[in-house]
Amino acid sequence: MAECVRTTLNPSHFLLHSTKTPTQNPFFSSISSFEAKPNARKYPKISLSVMSSQNQSQGQTQVPSLDALLNSGRKEEVFASIKASLYNCLSETNLQLTVPGLKSKTRGKVRDIYDSGDYLVLVTTDRQSAFDRILASIPFKGQVLNETSLWWFNRTRHMIPSAVLSVPDKNVTIAKKCSVFPVEFVVRGFVTGSTETSLWTVYKNGVRNYCGNVLPNGLVKNQKLTANILTPTTKAEDHDVPVTPDEIIERGLMTQDEFDEAREKALSLFEYGQRVALERGLILVDTKYEFGKSSDGSILLIDEVHTPDSSRYWISNSYEERFQNGLEPENIDKEFLRLWFRENCNPYEDKVLPDAPEELVCELAWRYIFLYETITKSRFEMQPMGEPIHDRISRNVSSALSSLQ
Repeated sequence: MAECVRTTLNPSHFLLHSTKTPTQNPFFSSISSFEAKPNARKYPKISLSVMSSQNQSQGQTQVPSLDALLNSGRKEEVFASIKASLYNCLSETNLQLTVPGLKSKTRGKVRDIYDSGDYLVLVTTDRQSAFDRILASIPFKGQVLNETSLWWFNRTRHMIPSAVLSVPDKNVTIAKKCSVFPVEFVVRGFVTGSTETSLWTVYKNGVRNYCGNVLPNGLVKNQKLTANILTPTTKAEDHDVPVTPDEIIERGLMTQDEFDEAREKALSLFEYGQRVALERGLILVDTKYEFGKSSDGSILLIDEVHTPDSSRYWISNSYEERFQNGLEPENIDKEFLRLWFRENCNPYEDKVLPDAPEELVCELAWRYIFLYETITKSRFEMQPMGEPIHDRISRNVSSALSSLQ
């Protein structure tokens, strides 16, 4: 039996529990809770191109509002499975104890990575990270991320090969070994965000040259940039550090040719992702990519692609009006979890964090699944309760590695 942890919402292995009672969750009941006070300032008009003809009728989009989407009949069905799995999340694995051939384990923020000699086994857990720490465990999150990435990997093969060899389990990917570049390629299309390295945070603090990008004065939060930009970061152990392209080359993190190719791929992938998202009534706001170099010298796309963990998504048909009125966009990513923690604690400095409310955890799990179904246009098949997750993963990984030998 693989050694995995059946977790509570905030496993003590990751979080120090607070004795404080969190304030009422202001971000759960309705998206309107996110609204900023209307600003009298006149905001620049935004042009969102590439609207799909299937989403247009007599000049107006037919995409329903976020409230309608998130409270559809499907939600009740999914919520029942989410609530039944609240205490059966995959928060930790130790497959090296049960799967023959696994030599070592590296624990990332979300993924547990195992070295099998010729391959890497990547287990995507249900851990929810933000502010460089684990905040909670979200039912089915690992499965959503793994399957969403696979969908995008398959649809971007014409642009760049990936390291994926097989997907033997809903939470597992077996990948080729490659030399991973210690740089995250963060691509942004809008001035937004709430973390210390987000574009809006640094911009409102007066930064006008960020990661080699010169930004004009007068930008406002959530404004669309005139062109997508790359804001790379180094993959530090505890937190990501913004870096310029010149610094990447000077530090020897990548050669000029490697960086140029990865930058071109990142911008192309993002533009493609924006087109696909917009056809489905969504705006891909920003995302991050990671790349590696195979033994034959080719650059591979690794880690994850356009998932709700690595990307920010907004609803397209309400964006313009809300922006003009100084309101926050309707979003279906993990931003509202970040906002809740920022409202209730200092997630960067507090040693003890409040527990994420159960209803917020359920809502986030539902939104992850909703985003998967919206992007892929396919039904998310939730693993039924029965066989423990760790047993299933151990069995499937063992079988897959045996067949690859």
